[in-house]
Amino acid sequence: MELMNSLLDWIVEAAILLFEYTGVVVIIVTGIQGIISYIKRDTETRLKLGKGLAMGLEFKLGSEILRTVVVRELSEIAIVGAIILLRAALTILIHWEIKNEEKEQ
Repeated sequence: MELMNSLLDWIVEAAILLFEYTGVVVIIVTGIQGIISYIKRDTETRLKLGKGLAMGLEFKLGSEILRTVVVRELSEIAIVGAIILLRAALTILIHWEIKNEEKEQ
């Protein structure tokens, strides 16, 4: 049973790192594309930037949800829960901005 627990911990930690890094890469690439679009005066810059940031946050949120699998103490659960709530709120706000931007265009 301890072997299965160790294997689960290893798989979850690897998945957390994969999702975290993927989210960071998506946000960085989106930011660079946003700068380029802004310089080119593209009218859809805000929309593209918002969609990319939302996608990056979704990956980061997924990693936090996975992190709940390996937490051992109640204080860790509270911290992870607070992070999940903040990221979910950011995601909701960004999706709201995306919908408003799409209505304007």
